[in-house]
Amino acid sequence: MLLGLWGALLPFVGPYAHFGFHPDQTWIYGTDRLELSIAPGAATALGGLVALAARNRVVASAGGWLAALGGAWFVVGTQVAVLWDVNGIGEPLGATRERHLAEQLAGFSALGVVIVFLAAVAIGRFAVVGVRETAAAETALEERAADERDTSRRVSPDESAVTQPLKPSAYGRYARRPQPDVEDRRVAPEEPGV
Repeated sequence: MLLGLWGALLPFVGPYAHFGFHPDQTWIYGTDRLELSIAPGAATALGGLVALAARNRVVASAGGWLAALGGAWFVVGTQVAVLWDVNGIGEPLGATRERHLAEQLAGFSALGVVIVFLAAVAIGRFAVVGVRETAAAETALEERAADERDTSRRVSPDESAVTQPLKPSAYGRYARRPQPDVEDRRVAPEEPGV
């Protein structure tokens, strides 16, 4: 998220520190800056936010891919935008070649590479978690199936005495025969002299 914000805001706030691109005035908006800095920076920041806040692994992976695409656009956007007559973001503000290189790397090339790398790490992490979740879920299902097989084989003595086959009832449904209570099974003692 922070790298996306850096890339989106550098052309606007960089002139405060004489680091960035022409024009050397702060907060100057143009379509070149929108296409080459704001859009990929917003995509990266939004992708990072989605990846951090998502509770679902698939949504978090989508956020990682969005951030990776934003980073890739930082790397290749200045070259590709020439195809639709975008002049570019402007010349670097630095006076020396080293400063030009630092501004170009910090604003586009190196920034995009670092974003793509971090997004790829996040996407890979979500994939590994997915494999672990799947393996854990399969193990839990196998254990549950094994427990069900074991309980179906074991019948307690009480269950075998109580369980009886179903028979048709007066309403056309099958019902269990009522089981006599323990007290009903006792035979009343015979009276003496009878």
